Amino acid sequence: MSTSTTHILPIRRRWIFLGACALLLVVGSSFRRLALSSATGLQPLVEPLAQDPHIQVYFNQSEASVYTEPYREVERHGDDLEKVILDAIASATTSIDVAVQTLNLPLVAEALAEQASQGIQVRLILENQYSQADGEQAIALQQLSNSQVLRLDDTADGSKGSGLMHHKFVVIDSRVVVTGSANFTQSGIHGDADKPESRGNANVLLRIEDLAIAQKFTEEFNLMWGDGPGDRPDSQFGLQKPPRPAQPLTLPSGTLTLQFSPTSSTLPWEQSVNGLIARTLSQSTRSVELALFVFSEQAIANQLETQTTQGTQLRALIDPGFTYRSYSEALDMLGVALPNRHCKIETDNRLWRRPIESVGMPTLPEGDKLHHKFAVVDDTTVIVGSQNWSHAANTENDETLLVIRNPTVAAHFNREFERLYRAPELGKTDKLAWKIAEAKERCPGF
Repeated sequence: MSTSTTHILPIRRRWIFLGACALLLVVGSSFRRLALSSATGLQPLVEPLAQDPHIQVYFNQSEASVYTEPYREVERHGDDLEKVILDAIASATTSIDVAVQTLNLPLVAEALAEQASQGIQVRLILENQYSQADGEQAIALQQLSNSQVLRLDDTADGSKGSGLMHHKFVVIDSRVVVTGSANFTQSGIHGDADKPESRGNANVLLRIEDLAIAQKFTEEFNLMWGDGPGDRPDSQFGLQKPPRPAQPLTLPSGTLTLQFSPTSSTLPWEQSVNGLIARTLSQSTRSVELALFVFSEQAIANQLETQTTQGTQLRALIDPGFTYRSYSEALDMLGVALPNRHCKIETDNRLWRRPIESVGMPTLPEGDKLHHKFAVVDDTTVIVGSQNWSHAANTENDETLLVIRNPTVAAHFNREFERLYRAPELGKTDKLAWKIAEAKERCPGF
């Protein structure tokens, strides 16, 4: 046997050994998926991503997990966001504070009532327009009315209500926060009861375990709560709250900047939550990905145009119901202006000098909306919260925004964006051409 052959055989053995190891990993992964498949009838389409110990991320249309909805009993892909909420509630030992625009999930109402009956302090704040609703909402609220859960809405300050009490957060024992874009409703989490194909408005919830962050959310809650459902109208909603600047906080695996809206328009815009969004986007050097329900804040669009001229690659998805509204910044990106119902162009409107084609709308299950309000910057930073990128959210509503600098967290949002971007309608679509033709017919001279 030659010397060269002697060297080749050990190398071949190593490659055979490495190949066998790789095969075992693939087979092991397949067995895990098959085990889940046999239990549920479905299997995950992708492998789960690693979670950060302090900030876990959950998407109700995730392709990495499977669950059975508790109401429609539908087996489907997604993280069970209601279970995330229920698990947090069940872990409480002293207090539960909930501030959410609307709540119609009977299991959540039942869990809150049960914890209150065990002597845990449970406080609930709702948006007044949704606190007297019919149907499922009425059932859930009746459960709470028959319990020891303390409740008020944004008329507790003596007003007719703020712009919108649009928060979506839970604080457990002043140590754990669950927050994101999801309202605590069946359509916001699982899917519309009367639409079998619906999988819920595309939403995210984050579970954050950190004392300092939880304390900031508790302070926001206490401003709105005042003395609770008592005689004094000392609750503070909307612009009755004092200005609260962005608050940078440090975690073991990254940083988190937290800010609450609204900010008075008498203060510099740069100090507002939308100002924080623009400031974060201005730091991009490679890429920005947007998944937004509404995008109508002109100054943020102007900042994005600056970033694209400096080489940042931008991809954007807007909910189909808002993509081509006259005030949508998606139009600016496409280099198109549409008149409003008064045949006027939006004040301060600014079309991009170099339009892009990578903006549009996702393809969604029937009945569902793109309810996200997130951006991913350079694959490392996430902007997320309850705040839509609009003037009203910035200056009228009670809102939350987080800027999270953490690659592990960002990877989850990257995957969700890529899922939504898989089959989008981008650029100057036939639907946009129809909107332009309709505008010309409706507004002569346009």
